[in-house]
Amino acid sequence: MTTLPPSPLALDEIALGDIEFWGRPDAERDAVFRLLRDERPISFHDEPIIEGYEQGPGFWALTRYDDVMYVSRHAELFSSARGGTNVGDIPQEMAEFLGSIINMDDPRHKKLRGLVNAGFTPKALNALLEQVRVRARSVVDDIAPIGECDFVSKIAALMPLQIVCDMVGVPPSLEQTVFEQSNIILGVGDPEYVQSMEDLMGAFITLHQMAMEIGQNRLDHPTDDIASVLMHAEVDGERLTVAEFASFFILLVVAGNETTRTAISHGMWALQNHPDQQALWRSDFDTHAVNAVEEIVRWATPVISFRRTVTQDVRIGERDFTEGEKVVMYYNSANRDERQFERPFEFDITRSPNPHFGYGGGGAHFCLGANLARREIRVMFEEIFRVLPDLHITGAPEMLQSGFIHGIKRMPCAFTPTA
Repeated sequence: MTTLPPSPLALDEIALGDIEFWGRPDAERDAVFRLLRDERPISFHDEPIIEGYEQGPGFWALTRYDDVMYVSRHAELFSSARGGTNVGDIPQEMAEFLGSIINMDDPRHKKLRGLVNAGFTPKALNALLEQVRVRARSVVDDIAPIGECDFVSKIAALMPLQIVCDMVGVPPSLEQTVFEQSNIILGVGDPEYVQSMEDLMGAFITLHQMAMEIGQNRLDHPTDDIASVLMHAEVDGERLTVAEFASFFILLVVAGNETTRTAISHGMWALQNHPDQQALWRSDFDTHAVNAVEEIVRWATPVISFRRTVTQDVRIGERDFTEGEKVVMYYNSANRDERQFERPFEFDITRSPNPHFGYGGGGAHFCLGANLARREIRVMFEEIFRVLPDLHITGAPEMLQSGFIHGIKRMPCAFTPTA
């Protein structure tokens, strides 16, 4: 049984907008959020201070499961478009890079999501799912003779990165560029990746230019990849523009590789720390795979938070909100809410039902890639168990300092090398 320490902070000391808070160990953060859920489930916080930008008006943190679900499933009351889904409003100079469906409301969101869905035909999806097995097997087989490596960059990250690059037409020669630039985009707050807004802008520009070139190429010279299907898909006579494809491209290559590698990395660390659960899964992989994957995603909660902006006066829980106020949904807290989950601080691969918010809280913005992510996680662990049965983590994970992505930067592992 997992026992949390007491919160290291008193209620009035908690500052979720302070990036230093997100450098604390997971156990301390979990203890802080438990205190908030119990004593102050909706709390106000100052926004992060970013050099060169005016500090925003602050935000309300939602920490209980029911409140997060309510906001997620009432898009008409809580906007993704007004200022975007990050805590701070999207700077004007970044608007063209972040104009994807994640930062839209209906009716535009519905139409563009329909166009994107039209691109994911059964034929295209089946080919993609087949590639997951091929790519995962290749990643594990390639690393097997070495005996030790960084689990994140050499195992967890490679297959999701390769799959998403296949989807949107990125050639293998540019996969490392995508990996590095997506690290920067989701590394805001961690000085290893982002030391200035110029670093962030440079990453967006690099990926945007790559996407514009690929989109135009597939428009003029279609192939059989999903990028081509997306560029030629129609809904009500409308197609994606090259610029819209570029925004979706950034969302896909960043979110589509980073979140799945985060889940796989946290999953491996959790299995090591819960050897009974690892032994149970290994004893009958197929029987436990579905529930194990869901528990890994709940446990990891790769995306920590998303923001919405109130569109009209509304009540959440026991508090009234007015139009224009910012609310931030903390999925990490909702996924540990004792009001929803029994023994939420225990890693249990037999947990069922498991209505976690690892893919968002449902509603209009439910994760498009949820089923692909499930497949990737399942297949990667199946290949690890098959080829590297004694793989073990040899050092504590080095965590990303971020209030957005629950990332692991590095995590050393070792195993008996194959001949």
